[in-house]
Amino acid sequence: MINMNKDDDNIIEIKNLIKTFGSFIAVDNVSLNIERGKIFGLLGPNGAGKTTTISLVLGILKPTSGAIVIDGLDNIKDNELVKEKIGFMTQETIVDSDLTAYENLKIAGKLYHLKGEALEAAIKNALKEADLEAFANKKAGSFSGGMKRRLYLVKSMIHAPKILILDEPTTGLDVQNRVEMWKRIDDLNKRGVTVILTTQYLEEADRLCNKIAIIDHGKIVAHGTASELKKQVSEGSVIEIIAETNVVEQIVKLLRTKLKLEVNVEDEKIEAFVAKDDIKMVSKVADAIYKEKITISSISLRLPTMDDVFIKLTGSSIRDKLEEQNSDRANIMIKR
Repeated sequence: MINMNKDDDNIIEIKNLIKTFGSFIAVDNVSLNIERGKIFGLLGPNGAGKTTTISLVLGILKPTSGAIVIDGLDNIKDNELVKEKIGFMTQETIVDSDLTAYENLKIAGKLYHLKGEALEAAIKNALKEADLEAFANKKAGSFSGGMKRRLYLVKSMIHAPKILILDEPTTGLDVQNRVEMWKRIDDLNKRGVTVILTTQYLEEADRLCNKIAIIDHGKIVAHGTASELKKQVSEGSVIEIIAETNVVEQIVKLLRTKLKLEVNVEDEKIEAFVAKDDIKMVSKVADAIYKEKITISSISLRLPTMDDVFIKLTGSSIRDKLEEQNSDRANIMIKR
């Protein structure tokens, strides 16, 4: 039986969550607490259970076992009340190009049972938030990609939810619009909105999220702040070597056998993790490569990134999985 006495520090509590499809376990005994008023990142390759977990939180899917408590409510038994607390923005920009910005927002508001003065006030506020007041009566089809994305964001927030789930919110945006979206997410969070973010841009999770969970094969394989996760890779630095493909294997063998370093390889890039008390290792690596008469393009030293964390914990770059992700998101969008 679920204990419905909510923890005021946590707006979402996921307890021993399991979801199976036949013999396939999509979510495998996941437990997570998402703090109220924070930005929480959920990362994972395609098929890891990320999309299924979001669908379970939204109430689109029912768990095989376990429970999700959202602001003190069971998200299955009290799903209609839960929906009022959550806004959801998919990777695909869902605005009607044949309708004006005002009309798009009016329809969204009515879906959440807003009417009369409350609806008009919500629309006015949304247009202001999106910097679209001057374009209220313009058809959304004439908007730039950034304008459409802003319209979709405020459309998702028209009912003033406590929680906003953002699925790949900046995919397809140029750098300027991506940074603008980051600012808007920050502003929403500063006003008390709890944000759950999935993203293919690991630097985005690093920049925005207070806590991050990485899910793989249905299990949470890591959970903590970005700094805590990076320390799982190395408390020191990363030596990055760029070399021609034909010598990569030779370099990796040298680093692993002679210098006893942990190494990741991605195409022509080799990454070796260095302990914090061994800052001279980059010189040792360069000397060893020189003695073996191996030609490289470059060698450099940097701090660990979220990419390093992701590769170490899941065994692949998040970019390797991007081509396979669209079908899962389409299913969420349709069912929502």
